[in-house]
Amino acid sequence: MSEKERNPYSSLLEIDKNLDRLVREIDVLNYLNPLNIELEKKRFFASKFSIDPVFNYRKVKFNPFNLQRQFFSQRLEDIPDEEIRKLYHDTIYEYSGLVQCIASVGQKNKFFYNSLRVFGTPQEKDVKNAKFILHFHKEEDAEEMVPRYNADQAQAYFQAFGEKYPFQFKIKQSNSITAAAMALNTTKTLVVKKNRKFSDNDLKILSNHEIGVNMLTTFNGLNQPLRIFSHGFANNNITQAGLAVFSEYMSDSLTLKRMKEFAYRVLAADSLIKGYSFSDTFDLLFSQYKLDKETAWSITLRAHRGGGFTKDYQYLSGLKKVYDYYTSGKEMGVLLTGKVGLEDADLIKHLQAKGLAEKNKFYTHSFRENKNTNDKLEFMLSNLK
Repeated sequence: MSEKERNPYSSLLEIDKNLDRLVREIDVLNYLNPLNIELEKKRFFASKFSIDPVFNYRKVKFNPFNLQRQFFSQRLEDIPDEEIRKLYHDTIYEYSGLVQCIASVGQKNKFFYNSLRVFGTPQEKDVKNAKFILHFHKEEDAEEMVPRYNADQAQAYFQAFGEKYPFQFKIKQSNSITAAAMALNTTKTLVVKKNRKFSDNDLKILSNHEIGVNMLTTFNGLNQPLRIFSHGFANNNITQAGLAVFSEYMSDSLTLKRMKEFAYRVLAADSLIKGYSFSDTFDLLFSQYKLDKETAWSITLRAHRGGGFTKDYQYLSGLKKVYDYYTSGKEMGVLLTGKVGLEDADLIKHLQAKGLAEKNKFYTHSFRENKNTNDKLEFMLSNLK
């Protein structure tokens, strides 16, 4: 009896193993964060916001052409189940798109169009949702919104928060990231921005977002028989972004200020498709919407890094999708099995029925009880389109 006859999914397991080895090379955010952020920030501010920054990026450590060739050499026709075969087909195309993104980081329009193919761009509905949020009056700054903690203190907080979960991850500090903190999937590392001050609310938001969801779905994915769960299904980004922000909401960490930040990210991403330069987007946020220069810089940087990165619009639309999913009474656990999307729920149950997926080992604590106390947020999320 052949191996295929003993195990009809032996070819699937072999393909999954091959992709696990190949995809370790491609962590877009690792290549996308500029190395000279602080230097270019000083230069941009000194020019009175008129001279666009010129960013430097990490060198690509793999051969993009060879990597894509290996992706497309996988014998997907040997996978007997049509639904599973389609999953791997779609996911390989997305991995290929990520490789093209990495290979073109810093190459202006080339990177931008590669980013569009993988992450899309805000639709008219997304822009209307963003402007709807911006109509709400800003909340008064509470004591917990005052930045008072340095990176060492933030790291200690994240370390203590992480001990609530039975998985181990590393924490390091860096100046070469655009976010206040970010989870790196491939290295299981939480990176904290070194030269930043954090408020009490920042610490609550980031721990529930980065550890409670982003890190947790990484470890749940690693516990699955198929490694595709840890590296990501096709089109999983919008759901993962939504789950992470939804964790902020459920833990009573999400604020109107934070929602407005997501709205501004949508407008910044939308400015890319309109051909705005870095200074144009900054001017939109700083002059028209009256953001302070630090926040306007941060949001503009996130949108324009690499040559035009559209992914940031997904936080708001992803939050709405996950909120609607939750309020319809559907089970949240299936969305935490790894880096998966809302549309994959039935497929995941199909994989579980065939013994190719396991129930979650870890569950996001904030999802157990809705602790949100902000009625404005409830109204806002209910009325987004």
